[in-house]
Amino acid sequence: MRVIVAGGGIVGLTTAIALHRAGIEAVVCEQAPEIRAAGAGLGIWANAMAVFDELGLGDRVRDIARPTEMYFRDPAGELIDPPGFSTDDHRYLLVRRPELTSLLARTVGGDDIRLGSRVVGYAEHDAGVAVRLGDGSTADADLLVGADGAYSAVRSQLVPGSEAIAHEGHHAWRSVVTPPEGVTVDRSVIVLGEHRTRGGYVPTGDGTVYWLINQFGSPALEGTPKEQARRRAGFLDSTGWNPVLPALVESTPDDSILHNQIMLVPPLARWVSNRVALVGDAAHALSPHITAGASLGVEDGLLLAQLLVRTGEVPAALAAYERDRVPRYAKVGELSKRVEDSATPEEFATNYVAFSHWMLTR
Repeated sequence: MRVIVAGGGIVGLTTAIALHRAGIEAVVCEQAPEIRAAGAGLGIWANAMAVFDELGLGDRVRDIARPTEMYFRDPAGELIDPPGFSTDDHRYLLVRRPELTSLLARTVGGDDIRLGSRVVGYAEHDAGVAVRLGDGSTADADLLVGADGAYSAVRSQLVPGSEAIAHEGHHAWRSVVTPPEGVTVDRSVIVLGEHRTRGGYVPTGDGTVYWLINQFGSPALEGTPKEQARRRAGFLDSTGWNPVLPALVESTPDDSILHNQIMLVPPLARWVSNRVALVGDAAHALSPHITAGASLGVEDGLLLAQLLVRTGEVPAALAAYERDRVPRYAKVGELSKRVEDSATPEEFATNYVAFSHWMLTR
């Protein structure tokens, strides 16, 4: 069996590794001239670590990660600890996205990664799928896996009219920076602030700090990304208790601040055809307020590989994969919306840990 994976991000690479471990030939087609990762810090929850452990990568991921916990504070700095949950429901690992991507790419191996190779479409037939590439060539496979993100070309053909849409008014700013002189960061601080803002900072373990700021329902943006982030940092501190976040934002070079209009993939009625399947953000690009898109996405690749081995037939495996994934992500969407619609910091924190508990126990 030969599989082409469109997209060399974290989920695409993990899917290729899972297929290799299952004894299935898999080649990653990545449109960029090199494997690289945009972004800064990435939270990896225990469900994703179970995937990496299954693939023999768990210890190597832990070596480049820092254990931390997702507890929230209100804008006055008071810790919010919803009752009824365990410490495990708050724990995750923070890893720098480029480091994890590099580790996964090395594991796949250069011989099975085609750089500068963008999948633009496909044609299915009874025995397989002919994958069309951006240079006009085609490649034959038994299965095409669309791991090409929120703007997936594979999804656009599989489910017409499913283009990613803006999560109106939802913006994110983030970076990794060395703390300026006089600023010490020895713990994680995440705040639920005024005007529907969230943000804070997490030490990465190598002397740098990952900071992030998000806002729901933002008014029209004004100024540079640094000015936008600085303004919203003020919403996260109502009493002057935490000067660290503004200092981190101020010390970050303008061109190192990543700003994103958050984009979402609408719920899909189908994830597969007989010879094509979607994984990760291509199927379910999520709002980052639940910090779980990658952790959920890597589950897709492992499950797909297991079902291919179990059934021995591509169409049957894909049908079983869709039956499992669609209701699961309907529940993810429901719980994510509940977090987003929370009226108070306390309600947000409670709904958030309820989501993480569900994710880690289901």
